Amino acid sequence: MIGKAVRVMDGGMGRELERRGAPFRQPEWSALAMMQAPQIVKDVHRAFIESGAEIIITNSYALVPFHIGEARFSREAETLADLSGQVARAAVAQAGQPVLVAGSIPPLFGSYRPDLYQPEHSERIATPLITGLIPHVDYWLLETQSLIAESVEVCRLLRKLDSNIKPIWIAFSLDDEGGVEAPRLRSGEAVDEAVRQVIASDVTAILFNCCQPEFIEAALKVAGETLLQLGRSDVELGAYANAFPPQSADAAANDNLNQLREDLDADAYLVWAKRWRQQNATLIGGCCGIGPEHIATLSGYFASEADSQR
Repeated sequence: MIGKAVRVMDGGMGRELERRGAPFRQPEWSALAMMQAPQIVKDVHRAFIESGAEIIITNSYALVPFHIGEARFSREAETLADLSGQVARAAVAQAGQPVLVAGSIPPLFGSYRPDLYQPEHSERIATPLITGLIPHVDYWLLETQSLIAESVEVCRLLRKLDSNIKPIWIAFSLDDEGGVEAPRLRSGEAVDEAVRQVIASDVTAILFNCCQPEFIEAALKVAGETLLQLGRSDVELGAYANAFPPQSADAAANDNLNQLREDLDADAYLVWAKRWRQQNATLIGGCCGIGPEHIATLSGYFASEADSQR
């Protein structure tokens, strides 16, 4: 798959909102701007598009009870999800470029916390997000997935609720506290087993996100080898790392704002992206703390690569 051109995704919405002075705090995270300042959300989408992003992700990541509370979720989740899709589409329309929109389906019970998974509540939480986003998105993107069972269940719900059966991408978050040699999800489950199980759900891309870039290369290698064994070279691989320090197993992702690393400027991030490309990644972007300047550098490099292959 190395011959297939890279499609550049956008970067981290939350920290870019903060940088632009949008309402931003914990526990609401990026949901607060969706509620109070959707114009700034659109501005961030536009900034990533202008930096060369070919795929943008809806600002629906924090629209779960973990971030906005049960009462507000019950009242407003579907409306806010619909708005996030509308805002992304408006940004694309204003840019006048053929940019695709991926609908973000977050961890339903909190980032980095597979131990909080409650299967009996999955459908209740996922349904308003999916229903609100359906009219607006080209792809589904399950982000920061830390547990195989949750990913499989959300895939089932997407097949049930989306009659158009849009392509499903899954982005797994890796345990970035241990060694890189045997990549695992934050649940401790092995990457190869995760790939095998979600392939049965007919996903069309497997990515790794919201973990340190140092841990992604090995995961891509394992995923690629597993796909080869399964005869599924049609499934794309991708990566979009964050600029956070390692996250512990008992981290509470809505308690405070993590500090950002100072060693991941645009050029440094590109070094990692080149390594992911060598592992056949064709979807590359950024997560928390990766801004438009990073995406511009990625876009410039991979556009040149594509031109050289013509």
